[in-house]
Amino acid sequence: MDAQTMTVLAKAGTIAIGGMLPAWAIGKTASKAMESIGRNPESADKLFVPLLLGMAFAEAIAIYALVVTFTL
Repeated sequence: MDAQTMTVLAKAGTIAIGGMLPAWAIGKTASKAMESIGRNPESADKLFVPLLLGMAFAEAIAIYALVVTFTL
């Protein structure tokens, strides 16, 4: 394989893994938060900020993967 093909494959792998895993983490985080709120509705106020922070950090990883893809 030539260099251009390897570059395209590296970009595809980076964005695929960098998009799938943070999406899975965000879904898992939201799922567990909703399960917790369903069991204890009074905890919604305490869970909201950590939930958003966790989702933001997971989304930042996806953005880093996008940046790496553009720099390859």
